[in-house]
Amino acid sequence: MTNAFRPTIIPFTKANACGNDFLIIDGMHAPADLAAFSRRVCDRHAGVGADGVEWLFPAPDANIRARLFNADGSEAEISGNGTRCVAAYLCAEQAKDKLVIRTGAGLKTCVLTARNESSFEFEIAMGEPRVGDEFSIKLAFGEVRGIPVSMGNPHFVVFVEEFGPGWQGEAAEMGRHHDFKYGINVELVRVKDRQNVEARFFERGVGETQSSGTGSCASAVAAIAGKRAESPVRVHTPGGVQAVRWEDQVFLRGPAQLVCRGEFFV
Repeated sequence: MTNAFRPTIIPFTKANACGNDFLIIDGMHAPADLAAFSRRVCDRHAGVGADGVEWLFPAPDANIRARLFNADGSEAEISGNGTRCVAAYLCAEQAKDKLVIRTGAGLKTCVLTARNESSFEFEIAMGEPRVGDEFSIKLAFGEVRGIPVSMGNPHFVVFVEEFGPGWQGEAAEMGRHHDFKYGINVELVRVKDRQNVEARFFERGVGETQSSGTGSCASAVAAIAGKRAESPVRVHTPGGVQAVRWEDQVFLRGPAQLVCRGEFFV
């Protein structure tokens, strides 16, 4: 008789914010190599599948500390959508309507604005953006002009008339351009009117995503700074719509949904 199968188990919760999906895992279950495990569990064929993992740890100055690892195993400063998913997880566990989450880009305050069972809506105070001057980079397919924006993580916002069929390849080349030493998140943005923009995202460490919280902020901020739009701005993405207003700092409002819980065999 063979022994019963007793694998090491790591429990997780899966959540998504406008199609940007994350696994939320308590840091007490963290393996020695967070990067390798995150890459494995995010694999959409051999793992659970996700754009990234939010690892949760205690924080003396916040409700929780969240470390974000992308699907390729690289660690990122922050995800606006991922932070919202963490807020939804904590709200479901603790029944709070205001949460402070420590991220690699500092403390972020999340305020619950609506809830319907496992679906939540939060507004997050994202901090002050840093907007640089527009500049050009040379690529294989030609020259592109974009605006650098930092939301605690780096973005390069390019305004376009339309999204061409090969935009993913072009965005990937932008993201690994030698001008960006550590890589960069790329947003292609089409202005619809003064209050609405449409965006596509190619994120560092992930690739094309259905949405991006910090990317939506960067897109709106670049549009406002360039006099192409006025705050508040609705950012339309393949995964849904988020609202960005820029006052003394940037505020991001959007949904987050808890999808399921499970156990991953190590």
